[in-house]
Amino acid sequence: MSASARAAVMTGYLEPFEVGPVRMRDPGPGQVLVRTAAAPFCSTDWMGWKAMRRTVPPVVLGHTAVGTVEAVGGDVRHLAPGDRVLVAGTPQCGECFYCRIGRPDQCDLLMGGAPNPVVADLPDGREVRAAGLVGAYSERMLVLGVQTHRLPDDLPFDAACLLGCGISSALGAVENIAHVQPGQSVAIVGLGHIGLWAVQGARLAGAGEIIGVDGHPGRRALAESMGATRLVDPTAGDPVDAVRALTEGRGADVVIEAAGPEVAQRQAVLMSRRAGTVVLMGVQHATSEVILPQGLLTTTGREIHGCQNGRVTPDVDFPRWIGYLRDGRLDPSGFVTRRYDLDEADQALRRSMALEDVTGVFAIGG
Repeated sequence: MSASARAAVMTGYLEPFEVGPVRMRDPGPGQVLVRTAAAPFCSTDWMGWKAMRRTVPPVVLGHTAVGTVEAVGGDVRHLAPGDRVLVAGTPQCGECFYCRIGRPDQCDLLMGGAPNPVVADLPDGREVRAAGLVGAYSERMLVLGVQTHRLPDDLPFDAACLLGCGISSALGAVENIAHVQPGQSVAIVGLGHIGLWAVQGARLAGAGEIIGVDGHPGRRALAESMGATRLVDPTAGDPVDAVRALTEGRGADVVIEAAGPEVAQRQAVLMSRRAGTVVLMGVQHATSEVILPQGLLTTTGREIHGCQNGRVTPDVDFPRWIGYLRDGRLDPSGFVTRRYDLDEADQALRRSMALEDVTGVFAIGG
């Protein structure tokens, strides 16, 4: 018999969430029904709400969460009811071209262009889809077994729910893509939840200078408390000149962009040194374009990388980052600035848009 759940459903662009009952679909082969405990609100969700992504309503937003397995479909062997789990936005099917070449961050299940899956029905019969294969802003999630990972019993849900977006994107950028080395200078453009995790990742990697770039004074202060050694206010002057001045005129060895606007990505590339590494994570709008000098692209030897969820390999990376949280190398304090009920979904969205939260978390159960 299908399970019911309360969910915050986006039924239209720029409209209040419809919070109420939905009827979950039963788990089919390879699927898992998870009782949601906690889910972080991400800026990409209000971008979807504003029709800046390619999110089609009715849809449950939220692309990562933690909770407890309630039921499993056929072919799911690694999970059982009662397991505490992380549901990650990036699956690892192990079968598509990209998984076979070691790039599950591009797994066809997520990136292959298929529409978001139908996971539930509204009382009036409308089908509800799950954003990013997850649909976290609901009491229950119908997800894939290949995106669901067991959690240790001693890891609090509040901290664990940060793994599948902020931690994975940021630590993956530092470790998997930029391969930050001890002593290197690292500039981080944008000090929201991903940028702040990147500050911690750069510190763990032994970076010599960690330069935080953000116009929000509170975010700069947080970055300093988490390990940033220099701070740049891009509203007070040219941040490219400021970063170069802090790096003997060369530019940073590594630049990690976690801001979003096209200008921030252009600045991130320009503030890197010749033969430096740039990791771009932000997306302002699905149709945005970034203009860069052709000579810089072709003659200066820079490596410019895109970053979908930290180029994560879930079955390798998540156990390592869980270890970082458990032994205190990563500090989640300072990230969860407010907890919300599902009824407060509109408030969570507006506070995220206004930069009033670093990370708002839906505390749903568990």
